[in-house]
Amino acid sequence: MILIKPKYGIGQVVHHKVFDYRGVVIDVDPVFSLSEEWYEQVAKSRPPKDAPWYRVLVGGALHETYVAERNLEEDVLGAPIEHPLLDDFFDAFENGHYVRSRALN
Repeated sequence: MILIKPKYGIGQVVHHKVFDYRGVVIDVDPVFSLSEEWYEQVAKSRPPKDAPWYRVLVGGALHETYVAERNLEEDVLGAPIEHPLLDDFFDAFENGHYVRSRALN
């Protein structure tokens, strides 16, 4: 299998093209890594499993999502998001991107 290089990185603010929310990437999987049952129930548009998928904290909400790369685009606002778990992952927001200076355990 040939892996596709992810377009987005941890700390990058993205926009969901289908559901119109902004969020921040907290993890990247090179290919789909959840269960087949989850894919059948949740991934209604059937995005490719052999391309990158992202864990995203949803701005202005309390949850995170698991999103296929094809449903994301770069956020153009350059503004931070609001999410109660941001401090668990990041230390600062600089130049339109979240950064962390400490290692996650």
